[in-house]
Amino acid sequence: MEQTLVLIKPDAVGAHHIGDITKAYEDAGLEIRAMKMMQMTDRIARIHYAEHLAKPFYGELSAFMTSAPLVAMVLAGENAIARVRELHGATNPANAAEGTIRKRFAKNGSENAVHASDSPESAAREVHIFFSETEIF
Repeated sequence: MEQTLVLIKPDAVGAHHIGDITKAYEDAGLEIRAMKMMQMTDRIARIHYAEHLAKPFYGELSAFMTSAPLVAMVLAGENAIARVRELHGATNPANAAEGTIRKRFAKNGSENAVHASDSPESAAREVHIFFSETEIF
């Protein structure tokens, strides 16, 4: 069974969409293996977004992700990575399909409600930034 990291970003947490977003995953048959609300620190942002550190948008991304609490989750299921990314929709909600999480809850391409790992390698790395093995059921 494949696992993936999901972050419900500060914009969606602040807009009280945690329950709706979590329900979308459960309705799709995905299992929540770990979940916690937390504040992303600058250190965690640098580790999580290491590949973006030198990019011009990193400062804005880091400021947004550390601005308020978020919810980190580990979801599991058959083809969980692809299924979660399909549930999320396009990064920019203007381009997302109707019914996707981003179409329903994202403000714009930067404040886009959710993050998910994009590959098994990313998932393996990202899950352990936010959770220890003893926190994953």
